Amino acid sequence: MKYDILLKGGTVIDPAQGLNAIRDVAIADGVIAAIDHDIPKTSAKETISVKNRYVTPGLIDIHTHVYYGVTTWGIKADNVCLTSGTTTVVDAGSASWATFPGFREFISEPAQTNILNYIHISGIGLVYGPVGEMYDLAYADPDRVSDTLKANRDITVGVKVRQGKSQVGDNGVEPLKLAIKAAEQAGTPVMCHIGAGVPLPDVLELMRPGDVITHCFQGNGDNIIDEKGRIIPEAWNAQRNGVIFDVGHGAGSFHYEVAQRAMEQGFISDVISTDLHTGNIKGPVYDLPTTLSKLMHLGLTFEEVIEKATVNAAKAIKRENQLGNLRIGTIADVAVLELLDGEFEYFDAHDIKFIGSQKINATFTIREGVKI
Repeated sequence: MKYDILLKGGTVIDPAQGLNAIRDVAIADGVIAAIDHDIPKTSAKETISVKNRYVTPGLIDIHTHVYYGVTTWGIKADNVCLTSGTTTVVDAGSASWATFPGFREFISEPAQTNILNYIHISGIGLVYGPVGEMYDLAYADPDRVSDTLKANRDITVGVKVRQGKSQVGDNGVEPLKLAIKAAEQAGTPVMCHIGAGVPLPDVLELMRPGDVITHCFQGNGDNIIDEKGRIIPEAWNAQRNGVIFDVGHGAGSFHYEVAQRAMEQGFISDVISTDLHTGNIKGPVYDLPTTLSKLMHLGLTFEEVIEKATVNAAKAIKRENQLGNLRIGTIADVAVLELLDGEFEYFDAHDIKFIGSQKINATFTIREGVKI
């Protein structure tokens, strides 16, 4: 047999290639081997009908917390990600340079999910949520963070910093400056959590093209909406200059009305992620397809949310040549999805309920050519 798995008759949506059409997808030796109109069933060991289903690149969630057993935030990635079409996740700062070796050995390497990492600028990392990890600037060590990034480029993507007052105290944007210093030394982006108590224009002024603002629709003050409900000019300027805006839903960082007002004005996030952790996995987040469904209710098309969770996410973590597409020869990370019609109850991170008419559901996942 020429192929190991043949996915037959599905609608292939691969925004990286501008593809939205009924095609067959063949997989061999863990990579995408062929995409064509009618590949014979006899050419594959296993043929799976995916008629009336959507075949997309494996979804990528660039903001999660999966340092299970070490941090209070950490979930077991394989338990939820691979059942939801999510083949790659990025842990956003759970590990510091000091705890990174354990993250690599005990979390990333054994997992079936592809687990990557933003290293926290603070030596505390995110072991225990309520602790303000940058109240004391002495916790930051840009040189060690940079060295760790450079020595582990296969699974690291950048530096994480949280910029709310409850994380930085009276230190303002100094933690961000230290994170940028580490990132510049290593040649990587920064992911910056925004929150109340640190003026957002001060944060945006420092962000560089390719850096990521996460929690872009958070509603706890110091957000992208001014007191008159308009997008602040600094946010428009930052996005135009190449700063990447990410949803990062979380347990307190996605406000339905902020997202609605922003999107009505044409301010659309570049990436959609979950900020999945122990505090939201049982609701209101659940998984990445649920978060994508919420953004569809707010006006994005199915193809647009897939783009933001595949090729755009891959570009944000500088992995677009390896992930987020179904090009021939790339790793066979595939999501098979269905789009359900009906009435679906959703909640934002502030207990605001809204009813959506569609829901994305993962039928099954293929990770490195293996059906899950």
